[in-house]
Amino acid sequence: QLQASGGGLVQPGGSLRLSCAASQGTLEPYNIGWFRQGPGKEREVISCITRVEDTTYYADSVKGRFTIFKNSGRNTVYLQMNNLKPEDTAVYYCATVQGAHLNGNRGLADFHGMDNWGTGTQVTVSS
Repeated sequence: QLQASGGGLVQPGGSLRLSCAASQGTLEPYNIGWFRQGPGKEREVISCITRVEDTTYYADSVKGRFTIFKNSGRNTVYLQMNNLKPEDTAVYYCATVQGAHLNGNRGLADFHGMDNWGTGTQVTVSS
C-alpha cells in the first residue's frame, strides 16, 4: 500500500508538500496518481506521473499551482502545492494507476486501474 503524508493546516495562499511512499517495496514500476476527497464532495483526481518518462498530468483545478515529481531515488513521489485555496481542503491520497483519461484541454479527468491507496493525509486551508 501507498502512504501519503505531509498534510496540515495552512492559510490561503500558503504551500505544502505531500509525500507518497510504499509501505513495502518501491514505487518505480508504477504510474503514481494523487486524488483527494473533500467534505461532502466526490473523489477528485488531481495529478499523476508516469513510471518511465515522468510525464505529468494535472486536473484543471490545480494546474499551475501543484507540481508532481519524484525524488532522485525514484522511491518517493511528491506533490508540491502552492497558492492553496480553501477549496483545496480535503484528504489527499496517492495510488498506483494504470492510465489516465484526459479532457479536451488535456487536463486530467479520471484514472483507470487505480489501486493500492492507503491512509490519506488531511490538508486544511483556512484563515
